[in-house]
Amino acid sequence: MSETLLEVDQVSKRFGGFVALSQVSLTVRTGERLGIIGPNGSGKTTLINCICGALVSDGGSIGFGGTDVTRLAAHRRARLGIARSFQVPRPFLSMTLAENIAVPLEYVAHHRSLHRADVSVEARAILALMGLAERADAPTGSLTQVDLRKLELARALAVRPRLLILDEVMAGLSPVEVDEMLVIILDLSRQGVTIVMIEHIMRAIMRFSERVICLDAGRIMAEGTPAQIVQDRDVQRIYLGD
Repeated sequence: MSETLLEVDQVSKRFGGFVALSQVSLTVRTGERLGIIGPNGSGKTTLINCICGALVSDGGSIGFGGTDVTRLAAHRRARLGIARSFQVPRPFLSMTLAENIAVPLEYVAHHRSLHRADVSVEARAILALMGLAERADAPTGSLTQVDLRKLELARALAVRPRLLILDEVMAGLSPVEVDEMLVIILDLSRQGVTIVMIEHIMRAIMRFSERVICLDAGRIMAEGTPAQIVQDRDVQRIYLGD
């Protein structure tokens, strides 16, 4: 069995009187594909914000690769290999696609290097993985919705992640475009990237996940294989619908 890469232990987060997460515990193994589902407001994005460092949890601990990162700043977690995409892509519109990728490369992967030529080569190689090589010098304002999603994924990949967290990376895409994104993501998994994916599109979760966790009201209400999750009566009642 693969070693544990991420360990979330009894993590809680409150916003005033609202409990967004209540003693959530989970582990992610190296190389695993974990899907996270749950209704809106269940705590999914709060959880990944705590893992990535955008939020500091009010209780519990987070370990990554044997290091306690619970109080570590987000940029330091990124340099350890935790990367994420965002629900709403916000590229630098004044930059080309390649320049958008160069920013995280220079800040995280090449932050002690002066070899700008290497950054340019690597940026274009990452865009090639997304099928965007021919648009490397194009302005980001010209991108379609699916290409914006690919660029968002490419920017996360530029961190050289050991753990890649995808927050609704397929939102707003057509069925054909969802399949296109799944091919890219599964290929990244085959290359050894550990991936956690939050997604509402159940067809995508079923194809992607080795294991699925369902959150509700800030707690893990079910965990299992995709087949087990869709048969769980509580998941059907609260999330999937009877």
